[in-house]
Amino acid sequence: MPKLGHKQQRLAVLIDAENVSHTLIRAILLRAACYGTLIVKRAFADWSRSEMKRFKSLLNPNAIEAVHLISFARGKNAADITLCLHAMDLVNAGLVDAVCIVSSDSDFAPLVFKMRCEGVRVYGVGDRQTPRAFVAACSSFIYTDSISAA
Repeated sequence: MPKLGHKQQRLAVLIDAENVSHTLIRAILLRAACYGTLIVKRAFADWSRSEMKRFKSLLNPNAIEAVHLISFARGKNAADITLCLHAMDLVNAGLVDAVCIVSSDSDFAPLVFKMRCEGVRVYGVGDRQTPRAFVAACSSFIYTDSISAA
């Protein structure tokens, strides 16, 4: 947990919604808020897919912006690339001091390396199967099993 008494950092929470359970979203946001002021909350997915219905119902009550992705090819995940682009746009515009990436996907390790080189703190949130490269790259990593669903 961060130390109290210092300036609150501006934090973006970027959620790979196809890679995390909707039941954890509220608890993840509460934990992320311990690290700073949540100025951006975005969830990335193909929201037209039927399996995203429950997650989609949580967007408005939690003030999460939905970023809709169209699947251009079967088996390909556009969420990772789009999330990376949004993260770097936020960092390059100087809008955030820290980014929280919610995913268990190792593809985000290079993004984390780049953001850390830019002086941005990166918090990761994912399950115990998250590849070590992503976990180790983050400033701090929170395992979802340590967060109780709210």
